Amino acid sequence: MLKKIASLTPLLLLSGCALMNSDEYSKKTIDAMSESEQKLSSQLQEINLNLSNQTDYIESLEASIINLSNEVETLKKNQRHIRTVTVQAKNPAPNTPNPTLLASTVPDLKAGMVALGSLEYLYIDVIKSEFTARIDTGATTSSINAADMQEFDRNGKRWVRFHVLDDNDPEARKWVEAPIIRHVKIRQSTEDKKLERRAVVELWIKIGSIHEKAQFTLADRSQMDYPILLGREFIQDIAVVDVSRKFIQKPQKKSDIK
Repeated sequence: MLKKIASLTPLLLLSGCALMNSDEYSKKTIDAMSESEQKLSSQLQEINLNLSNQTDYIESLEASIINLSNEVETLKKNQRHIRTVTVQAKNPAPNTPNPTLLASTVPDLKAGMVALGSLEYLYIDVIKSEFTARIDTGATTSSINAADMQEFDRNGKRWVRFHVLDDNDPEARKWVEAPIIRHVKIRQSTEDKKLERRAVVELWIKIGSIHEKAQFTLADRSQMDYPILLGREFIQDIAVVDVSRKFIQKPQKKSDIK
């Protein structure tokens, strides 16, 4: 009996060692798989980040193409208008103004359109205040100087609260609350690779006889001469700009403000 037990003892020892080696191998395999999974997850996150950055860059390029297309179309219209006026001026009637001056300063007004100068008085309904706005045909969108912006939810929609500095009273801050129409991504300069996300709101404004809704990008214009800029999206089809003049339209009368 003792001989049988003695003969089985080495086999049991070998079997135990084999089990221990198997457990240790399984643990190492699991650790290796876990490490490989972490590496793959990190690589996937990096790929997603690169894709997001590339998407933002593509969107900015598309916006630049649209802006350039609009500028080219504006230049074509201006050239056609100048050619038309020049042809008409070849055989001028008596007392006709100088053709060169005529071609450069007379706006091509259509029915219902008004003339705007490079600067105009702009009245914002919601805060019952008037500002000096720069009229810029080289800019596609309009923007307004917004400080202390706070986004919040109201009735299931995203809103923003901000204030605008009054030109006539620098100490008075006019607060505006408006729903956010959308967000846009803006690059400050061609050398700046970072895109800045800005909110866009819609406000009722008045310039002379014009009383329309205008969409404004909320921006920090504290370093600019004027707190409001009106771009082509608002100007087109309702106004013609004569950059040689300022304040063609008169400020709003108190009797006209409701």
